[in-house]
Parts: sequence; C-alpha cells; structure tokens
Amino acid sequence: MSANLLFDSPGPKTRVRHRVYAVVALVALVALVAWVVTLLNDHGQLDYDLWEPFITPDYVRALLVDGLLQTLKMAGVSVLLAVVFGAVFGVGKLSDHAPVRWVCWVVVEFFRAVPVLLLMIFLFFAYGVGESGIGPYWCVVIALTLYNGSVLAEVFRAGILAVPRGQSEAAYAIGLRKTQVMTGILLPQGVKIMLPAIISQCVVALKDTSLGYAITAPGLTYIGEAIYGEFHNQIPTIVVLAVLYVAVNLVLTGIATWAQRRLVGEKKQLEVGMTALAAAADPHGDK
Repeated sequence: MSANLLFDSPGPKTRVRHRVYAVVALVALVALVAWVVTLLNDHGQLDYDLWEPFITPDYVRALLVDGLLQTLKMAGVSVLLAVVFGAVFGVGKLSDHAPVRWVCWVVVEFFRAVPVLLLMIFLFFAYGVGESGIGPYWCVVIALTLYNGSVLAEVFRAGILAVPRGQSEAAYAIGLRKTQVMTGILLPQGVKIMLPAIISQCVVALKDTSLGYAITAPGLTYIGEAIYGEFHNQIPTIVVLAVLYVAVNLVLTGIATWAQRRLVGEKKQLEVGMTALAAAADPHGDK
C-alpha cells in the first residue's frame, strides 16, 4: 500500500508495453552478443590454438594458484588493513581535539586524491626494489590500504553520524565517557549501516589489484600478461581474466546482499522485541 503512494500501479496497456520493451531489449542483447562472436570469429579470435592454454592443466594451475589466489590474498590483506585504517582515521575526523581532527583530515584527503597506480609505482621505486626492498606484493597491499582506507574513513564517519543522536545522548546521560560511547554504542550500530559500503569497497580493492602488473606484482593480470606474451592471444586472455574477476565479484555481491538481509531481519526482530517489552511494561497504556 505504501509503495502505491509513490507511483500509480501500471495498467493493462502499460504492463503489455513493459513486456514488449523487455522482449526488444533481450533480442537486442542477443543480437549484440551474436555480432561480437561473429566479429571475433572473422578475425580468427575463436581459433582453438588461442584458447588452448586455458584448458592446459599447467596454465590453468598458474591462473588459479599464481594468479587468482595471489589476487585474493592481496585484496584480503589490504581490505583488513584498510578497515583498521578507516576506523582509526574516521573516528579521528570526529575528534574534539582540533590537531587530531586536522591531521586525520589531511591524511584522508591526500590519499583519496592520489591515483592508486601512481601510489604503487612510487612505493615500488622508493621502497620496493633492491635487496632490502619490500617487493611489489607489499607495494600493492600498502597502496590499496592507503587508498581504500581513506575511502572507508569517510564511510565510517558517515556511518557514525547516521546513528540517531538519542543513542549517544542517552549514553552520556548515564555517565559514559566519549571513548566508551564511541566503541560501545556508535561504532557497533554504525557498522551495520555501513556494511554494504564496506563490502562494495572490497570489490574495488579486488579490481584495483589488477594494476599491480605495472610493477610486476603477482596476480591475475601478471599471469595473463605472461600468457598472451607467449601465445599472442590478447583477446581470449582478457575474456578469461574478466570472467574470473566477474565471478569473484558476484560472490562478494552475494555476501553483501546476504549480510544486508540478515541485518534487516535482526533490526525487525529488535523492533518487535522492543514493542513487546513496552507492552509488557505498560499493559494498560492504550486504555
């Protein structure tokens, strides 16, 4: 009923028109795919020799172990560090102390503005090369941590500010200090609000690991570059890498959807519980 307040329900003619639009869009999509496949075939991109590496056990193992696994490791480590970075600097931007607040603001805004690839290259040539260097792997991890952590700092700040002010006011009223209010009241509730955004940033971190090939970091793009450098099958390699990235991103999206639905369910259960508690406390309140 509430949805009908926003727009009129479509009538029979509108529903038919929508079905026609859907069929036309589907036909156009199929035609586009057929055209792309035909174009690839005309240019010899569907020849067996170009796709053979992707059914060869050694190359498949290299893609999955040396490529996909390393990509997931870099993305996972950088996301964990970015969450810590974002929590610290996001809370710091809300500090009552001006020096702390301004330092956090400068750090967050700087690393949000610097391109990730430029940051990777700088870290590689400044700290990655040589016997005492940290290597390309950690250059990618640190660059992704600084960039995604800066983005997550804004997410944490927005999530904390989205918590109703009554929560913190009630906590202060019973004598809690600001640190206790932040860690025990605001952050736990804010995390539920910003969880979808955090998982979306995980997808961004995963995709940005592909930039590591510029500094010879391990990962899917590095292995893909080695494969098409040997077989000269750039387009098949790009298609396979894209399928792998899309598959992993769909898994992350599914996790985000599941987490969001579960949190919404917990919120509804909490509202029902609070209503029942209020009714039990004052059974004659409606009379």
